[in-house]
Amino acid sequence: MTKFITLVAKILLTILVLLTVLDWAYTTVYLHSSNRGKVENVFNSKARNYDVVILGSSRANNHFVPELFEKKGLKTFNYGMSGAHLFEASLMLKLMAERNYKIKTVILEADLGLCNEKESEMIAAKFLPYIHQSETIKKHFSGQADFNELYYIPFYRYFDFDALIGFREMYNTATGKPTNILDHLGYHPLTSNKPGNMKNDLTALKPIRNKYYEEIKQICKQNHYNLITVMTPMCTNVKGMDYFEKANKIYPEIHNLENMVQGDQYFSSCGHMNDAGARMFTSIVINTFFEKK
Repeated sequence: MTKFITLVAKILLTILVLLTVLDWAYTTVYLHSSNRGKVENVFNSKARNYDVVILGSSRANNHFVPELFEKKGLKTFNYGMSGAHLFEASLMLKLMAERNYKIKTVILEADLGLCNEKESEMIAAKFLPYIHQSETIKKHFSGQADFNELYYIPFYRYFDFDALIGFREMYNTATGKPTNILDHLGYHPLTSNKPGNMKNDLTALKPIRNKYYEEIKQICKQNHYNLITVMTPMCTNVKGMDYFEKANKIYPEIHNLENMVQGDQYFSSCGHMNDAGARMFTSIVINTFFEKK
């Protein structure tokens, strides 16, 4: 019996050592990369200077064209991430402030994301390789239900989110396989000639006083970033458009630009403008907030 227990203990110890070594190896790869995604691009960076930084979901990633800001002499990068919630936008801004980014203006897309305080697993996973290297990331995730497993069990996060940060992504990162995520200064144009779903129903969504939006406002105040928060356009056929009015009742400072681009020819899907629409919208934003009156 003693031999059996000893054998089991050795096996468990071997597994623990193996998981620890794998955890270290994967993390080391991610700590030495900055060109495959926006999270690692910020985490592995030093102080940068920007006139404009854009944050939000796909409705930021697909709607703001940094090139047009740059033509006005405004150094700009679009850090919007498709699928992101305000949970991730807040954490990105925390990391920028921690790295002493000098930012004159943060443009935050905060519309549909105001209705929840959940993490987006697809995007949140991108921060997890650095959870042991960053007190900021650790603290941000500390309230999540699976925090203890993610933080204390070696390699668990890479196994649990294998499709996002597991072997394939680690290998592609280690070999320097390029992506287009950082192209166009972070902007992802939608250029397909085949429109997606041109209907949407917002009636089930209820905006709330959002913890992570409050964090973003506080970070901007502490670091003297000018914050411009906007709601971006949607196509014609949408139910529950009073959602935007409800959001403004909670946060009157948010600029409701939902109707600034009219015509479904400017949309790739009901919630996302195509490149032509994005360029029109970006020009409106520049003229509204950055042109001297």
